[in-house]
Amino acid sequence: MDCPSEDQIIRMTLGNCNGIDHVHTDIPNRLLFVYHSEKLEVNELLAVLVPLNFGTEHKESVDVKNIESQHIQTDDTIILKWALAINFAFFVVEVGVGFLSKSVGLLADGLDMLADAAVYALALFVVHKYTKAKKNIAALSGYFQILLAFMGVFETIRRFVFPSQTPEANMMVIISAFALIGNAITMILLQKSKNKEAHIQASKIFTSNDIFANLGVIMAGILVYLTDSNIPDLVVGLVVFTLVAKGALAILKLSK
Repeated sequence: MDCPSEDQIIRMTLGNCNGIDHVHTDIPNRLLFVYHSEKLEVNELLAVLVPLNFGTEHKESVDVKNIESQHIQTDDTIILKWALAINFAFFVVEVGVGFLSKSVGLLADGLDMLADAAVYALALFVVHKYTKAKKNIAALSGYFQILLAFMGVFETIRRFVFPSQTPEANMMVIISAFALIGNAITMILLQKSKNKEAHIQASKIFTSNDIFANLGVIMAGILVYLTDSNIPDLVVGLVVFTLVAKGALAILKLSK
């Protein structure tokens, strides 16, 4: 395992194995720890991991009655639930206000929040178990995000071609500022996690990207106010929708 992407490939591959309780990875040292029931044989694990050509080899097997990572999993569950709640709440607020204020930027940022909420939901699923259903859930999430992204891009282009009412700049700035605070809280929560696994690290990356998106919408709101034009709002909206589509494609790639 040389990078988080390989880590995710391994996790998705292990989704085909029943009896796995938890997986821990140490990317720098290229180590994989699989906590599983007695019914799952080591040879079964090697049979699905070796074909990945990541240099898989079995080091040792140890009987473990009390998994040390259980406390970390519990903490991560609490953190991810808060992150999910915050992102979904701001999805509802930003999309609602986006429609009312005619702001594509807020709509895009709201859908980005929904995309992240889906990622957090998947991360919660990963914390607890590994099943074949995870791939189907990931794929469904990816297709849904792509649909939302294309709808958003279409609406943005339509507003470029057929100029619409200038969005309410004050609402753009105010709502995005609150969303920025929400994402800052989410980042603080994620930073408290002692878990170095890829799904937590990916959540941190998504949240940091959200913070930049919030700042972009705030800047667009200021420019809309100064220029009395909807162009800054449309440009930011297009950028955020593109980010949502990019994230969705990444999820679909991992779900195969």
